[in-house]
Amino acid sequence: MTALPFVGALPDGLDEWLDEGGIAEGTPFLVSPLFEYDVDLNGFFRGLRMAAAPRATRNGYALDLAKFLTFLWVGRGGRSWRDATEDDHVAYLVWRRRDVAGPRVAGATWDREVAAVNQFYRWAVDRGLVAVNPVPQRVRRPVPVQAGRRRSGGDDTTPATYSHDAVSERVQWLTPVAYRRWRDVGLRGYGVDGLPDAGFRGRWAARNGGFADLMVRTGLRLSEQASLSVFEVPTERGAGGYQRFWLPAPIAKGGSARWVYVPASLVAELAAYVAIDRAEVIERARAAGRYERMPGALIVDDPAQPVVAGGGRGERRRVAVAKLDAVARRRVLVQDADGLAPAAFWLGEDGLPLSASSWKGVFATANARCQRHGVDIACHAHMLRHTFAVVTLEQLQRGHLAALGELSVEQRGHYVRVFGDPLDWVRRRLGHRSLTSTMVYLHALAELEMHTRMALVPDGWDDPRDAVLDMGAASTSGAGE
Repeated sequence: MTALPFVGALPDGLDEWLDEGGIAEGTPFLVSPLFEYDVDLNGFFRGLRMAAAPRATRNGYALDLAKFLTFLWVGRGGRSWRDATEDDHVAYLVWRRRDVAGPRVAGATWDREVAAVNQFYRWAVDRGLVAVNPVPQRVRRPVPVQAGRRRSGGDDTTPATYSHDAVSERVQWLTPVAYRRWRDVGLRGYGVDGLPDAGFRGRWAARNGGFADLMVRTGLRLSEQASLSVFEVPTERGAGGYQRFWLPAPIAKGGSARWVYVPASLVAELAAYVAIDRAEVIERARAAGRYERMPGALIVDDPAQPVVAGGGRGERRRVAVAKLDAVARRRVLVQDADGLAPAAFWLGEDGLPLSASSWKGVFATANARCQRHGVDIACHAHMLRHTFAVVTLEQLQRGHLAALGELSVEQRGHYVRVFGDPLDWVRRRLGHRSLTSTMVYLHALAELEMHTRMALVPDGWDDPRDAVLDMGAASTSGAGE
């Protein structure tokens, strides 16, 4: 296979060259259908706004912007991003949302894509790269004074093509019974009868089941849980109850560092994964010399002190693993008496850290297996986070109300001051900055209550007297025949 021409022109010390250019590791970039790299275009991802954003946000912006630029090239006669007009954006809207042959994306998806394209063109206009933003704007609605907040940056406009049908309060979640059925059939390879399926060929049922159990019992995001290290996840069996670990800010979305509570039964499950499945893949990877060949490895010399030697150009400084982001953590190895091993907790068959995209594939495979076996349950990672929130809030709210009902007014006030509000407790566990984000789960509880109440409404509304007359009419009709 012959390398593309530009590959041979790359500098030998590529890492050093990127450092000198101020391009941080993990910075996304776009190339044209002709494999051209536009310096001006990709400057957007090196700007302050993108550099300060989480990795998932940067990648999401890159993917959404690439969709629009691809549309310009394919659907608008090879048009460049510099020449895009409002007509192009409207045509993109029609194709993405209304065209029968188009993807017909949901309102929330379209709004996210518009936000990415709008931010890019605002940046391009500010730097004189284009004359106008092709995304039409409208004046924002004024923020009421009583709301107690102001808009940042003095910007009074917003895209006029945002949807009006984005559903922000719909929460998909599973009951504990439905979750266990999905997990056992989809991930663990059980049959619909609840017994192990002899025909199941999945090798990582315990690992995958443990991953899902940890997510549904803690409310962790997929990106957060996939980035956990052995220095965070508890695996030592305690005296029961819950064990907790600290989720560091560099791997928590929005820097929402927080305590994560793990039930004792789940700690035992995680310990079994470490002792069996994880140990097996590490042993094979060591035999293959895979860790010794890992490029740019960061070594923890003493497992009791999770720090690595970092820095470049001759500089060697000690950096705590807790201060490393998800990208750097994938290169961390721990030196122990048996050799090197990854610091990452969740490992694939090759003994290397599993990415978030790989875990999405695990969920997709589980959903497909459920469908093949007649189990009409589909689940994605964020649904487990929703499930944790709804089930936990319902249980806490029930216990909270029961406790308050037995107290006097004075005792109730003291109880609330000591134990707080269940909604705020769930907010902290989910890593939300404000209760506004968490309150969406109250709608799910309201729907749950309505579902319960509707079950008490009789299915038949027929008047018993009508039923007697109907029976008589049917009998007479039958006699006449």
